[in-house]
Amino acid sequence: MNRVSTNFEQHIILDRAGESLLVSDAPFIAPELFALSELRVEYDADTKALWTSMNPSGRPSFTPSMLHDFERWQDLIEASFEADDLHFLVLGSLSPGVFCYGGDLALFRELIIAGDRDALVDYGHRCCRILHRNIETLGLPLVTIGMVQGDALGGGLEALLSFDFIIAEESATFGLPEILFGLFPGMGAHAFLSRQLGSVAAERLVMSGKTLSARAMLDLGLIHEIVPDGEGEAGVQRFIEKNARRHAGLVGSRRATKRTWNLSLRELTDITEIWAETALQLTERDLKLMARLADKQRRTALRSVEPA
Repeated sequence: MNRVSTNFEQHIILDRAGESLLVSDAPFIAPELFALSELRVEYDADTKALWTSMNPSGRPSFTPSMLHDFERWQDLIEASFEADDLHFLVLGSLSPGVFCYGGDLALFRELIIAGDRDALVDYGHRCCRILHRNIETLGLPLVTIGMVQGDALGGGLEALLSFDFIIAEESATFGLPEILFGLFPGMGAHAFLSRQLGSVAAERLVMSGKTLSARAMLDLGLIHEIVPDGEGEAGVQRFIEKNARRHAGLVGSRRATKRTWNLSLRELTDITEIWAETALQLTERDLKLMARLADKQRRTALRSVEPA
């Protein structure tokens, strides 16, 4: 396996063991792709796979700075790769025990208190554009894979639903808790789940606010494989190696499925605007619950990185 990352300032490509490689080993990749602040990116030349891990500077959620990195990430992938250079795109997280907690609840609370509908809509539209570009696999014949090693809540789960395949470790958990503080997930959950489960089952899941195990998600058909804890990366690697020869078939099958979805960016952004209007109707009690959840998630994330 020849997976490489780069130190942009030094313009040196390194393999995972830290040994120097020549930049000419991957001359088509823009060096900036490996220099994003909150995304760690590695390219495996053998399997033509791009591995990306979220590495948030604060609470593991989709903050404006994280969204900026995702936008740049997508732009740079489109600019760097031709169809035969990239076959698999993997997204995971470096936050221990957390894939992603979803939307930036602290920011949402500030914007709601300020009555700033335009900023809420702008945030939602940015998320929708990122998800829709992922559904469209950036115009490349890609198989996209979400690798879950921990909690995937709210927008974290919505983001995963835009991937072709989801591989989760046994202890991973999933949920849409927004209804607990009077809101609903506004960045794709209804659109994705209604197509995969049917509208009644989708609404039931959204309105429950429950946290689901990886096994429950597998039974629903929303994730594709469970691997033992600690083996997420190895499980994804096995999936890639197993499917390398039938890559074209996987791409074609997923394109056919998404054609039946007929999911437009406009549908996603319209739902986001309903979400923003609903958010502005939250009560002070709802906002306190939102703040408590955000603080609990922040403290959980901090504890997970504290030395024993």
